[in-house]
Amino acid sequence: MLGIVELGLFLAFGLMRPDMPMALHLPSFWWKLVSLGLIALVSGAVAILSLNPIRSPRVGLRWVLVLMVLSLTVGWMIDASHGDYGTLLVRLHWRDGLRCLCTIVALSVPPVAGLGLLMRRGAPTDRGGTAMAAGFAAAAWGAFVFVFACPFDDPFYVFVWYSLACTTVTVFAGIALPRLTRW
Repeated sequence: MLGIVELGLFLAFGLMRPDMPMALHLPSFWWKLVSLGLIALVSGAVAILSLNPIRSPRVGLRWVLVLMVLSLTVGWMIDASHGDYGTLLVRLHWRDGLRCLCTIVALSVPPVAGLGLLMRRGAPTDRGGTAMAAGFAAAAWGAFVFVFACPFDDPFYVFVWYSLACTTVTVFAGIALPRLTRW
C-alpha cells in the first residue's frame, strides 16, 4: 500500500518524464518497467513470507537472483539489437546517472522503513536473508517508481546506475534491518 501511495505522489507532483507517449513505444522502456516491477513483487513476497518463523527466504532469494539475471539478459539482447554502441562513457551520462542513483535511493527509503516495521513485528528466523529480500524489494520498488521519470532507456545506462542504486539500498537494508529488528 505504501508503494502505491509513493507512486501516486510521485506522479501527482508532475515528475513523469515529458516524452512518456514516445517512451511507451520503446521495448527498452517496457523492459525496465516489467523487470523492475517483477523483481519488486517477487522479492517483496519473499520478504513478507519470510516474516513467518517457519519460512526461510533463501529459496525465494535464489528465484529473485534468477529473475535479475534473466532481466539483465533480456536487456542485453535489446541493447545488442540496436547495434549503435557509441563509447561506453558517453552512454553513461554520469551527471544524470548520479541523479538517478540518488533519486532511486531516496525513493527506496519509505519501502525500507515499511518493510523494516513489518520485520520488527514479524518473527523472521533468518533476519539477514529477510533483510536482503526487503532491500531487494525496496530498491526495485524505488527503481520502478523512477522508471516513470528517467529519460534514459539505454540498457547499459540502466544496468550501471540502477544496479549501483539498488546495491546501495540492499547493502544498507542488509546491515541496518537485522540490527533494528531484533525481538
